[in-house]
Amino acid sequence: MTSLVNFMIQDERIGIMTLNRPKQANSLSAAMLEEINQIIQEIKHDESIRCLLITGAGSNVFCAGADLKERRLMTEEEAKAAVLSIQQTFTEIDSLPVPVIAVMNGHALGGGLELALACDLRIARAGARFGLPETGLAIIPGAGGTQRLPRLIGLGKAKELIFTGGSLQAEEAIQIGLIEHLSLADSLMDDAISLAKQIAKNGPIALKEAKQAIQMSLDHDLRTGLMKEYEAYVRLIDTEDRMEGLQAFQEKRTPHYRGN
Repeated sequence: MTSLVNFMIQDERIGIMTLNRPKQANSLSAAMLEEINQIIQEIKHDESIRCLLITGAGSNVFCAGADLKERRLMTEEEAKAAVLSIQQTFTEIDSLPVPVIAVMNGHALGGGLELALACDLRIARAGARFGLPETGLAIIPGAGGTQRLPRLIGLGKAKELIFTGGSLQAEEAIQIGLIEHLSLADSLMDDAISLAKQIAKNGPIALKEAKQAIQMSLDHDLRTGLMKEYEAYVRLIDTEDRMEGLQAFQEKRTPHYRGN
C-alpha cells in the first residue's frame, strides 16, 4: 500500500516529509493526518534531525487543504472533530524543536497555506498561487489561518486576503512577507536543501532555544521577552557545543556540534 506521506532523511541531518496524494491535490484526508502525526512523533525523538522540509508530490499543488470530498460525508460532529484535528496537527508542526521549512512546489490554498504558515520559513515555486478562500464557502480558515497570517504579514493584508477569499502569486507573496524565498521549479528542492544545510550546520541546542525565544516574543511584552531570551542564553552556557564553537573559532576551523 502506498504511503500517503513519505519521509526520508538526507545528509544525515535533514528530514524531508512529502505529502503523497498528487491526484487529490495533496489534500489532507484523515488518514494522511494520522501519518503526518506519526512522522512528527518520530522527528521529536530523533535528535539527529536538525531541520525539516515539508513539500508535496507532483509539480502543480503543494497542498489544497482539507479533503472536501471526505468532509462532505461527515456529520456536524465529525466535521468539528476534523477541523480540530487539522489545527492540532499544524500546532504540532509549529511546536517542533527543529526549524521547519515549507517547500511549496505549487499552489497552496486553504489548509494548504495554513500548513505553510505553521512552518518557520517558506520557499515557493515561481508562479504558484496562495490564498485562504474559506469565506467563499461560508466558513473561515480553521487551521490557524486567522492567527498565523496576521502575525506574518500584518493585520490589514491578512484581513484583505481572508475577507475577499482572493489569492496571490508567489511573486507578490514574497513582497508582502508571506514567503521568504522564491525559486524556479527545477531548482526548488535544491535551493531548499541548501537553505536547510545552512541551518543544520549550526548548534542544534542553540537552534531549539532560538526558535522558542522567537516564538515567545509573540506572546509577551518586550521586557518579558528579553528575560526569556536571557534564560535561553544561560541554558546554553554549560553546553559542550558552546565550547566547541569557541574552540573552532579560535582554531579557524569548522565546528562539529553534537547537540550536548
